[in-house]
Amino acid sequence: MSPLHATPADPALLRQAFGCFPSGVTAVCALDSGSPVGMAASTFTPVSLSPALISVCMQDTSTTWPRLRQRSRVGVSVLAEGQDEICRSLAGTGADRFAGVDWDADEDGGVYIHGASLRLNCSLYAELPGGDHTIVLLEIHGLRAEPDREPLVFHNSRFRRLAVS
Repeated sequence: MSPLHATPADPALLRQAFGCFPSGVTAVCALDSGSPVGMAASTFTPVSLSPALISVCMQDTSTTWPRLRQRSRVGVSVLAEGQDEICRSLAGTGADRFAGVDWDADEDGGVYIHGASLRLNCSLYAELPGGDHTIVLLEIHGLRAEPDREPLVFHNSRFRRLAVS
């Protein structure tokens, strides 16, 4: 076995290493004063069946998460293949991240992206410190799954497709 290298001090090298792990991409969104507010998050993980919990990690420098965490409910949309432009828009810093994005909201104020493979109605369960991120646990109150939709996969800093075997 080849020896392991020390953890790089350069964040870009560590980000490159983390990019070896493919992940799905989610949109975490809610209504704030009647307008959609949201962000893309690729650090989504199912956590628990009872209670039904997921986790997402939010950068401590985020200006969007403080707005979302004040909402009683947020919508989490697991983006599907072909929604890479939506992801880029929600990950941006522009004034209107929802320009050209088809979405709807539920009566709880959760915002969902049309065409997503999974929609989750969630509330804040807990927050834990995680280095330069906050690990956010969200409790699931409702869901709509469309498992036949292919996922949007992010790997090595690029969007990719799953191969059909």
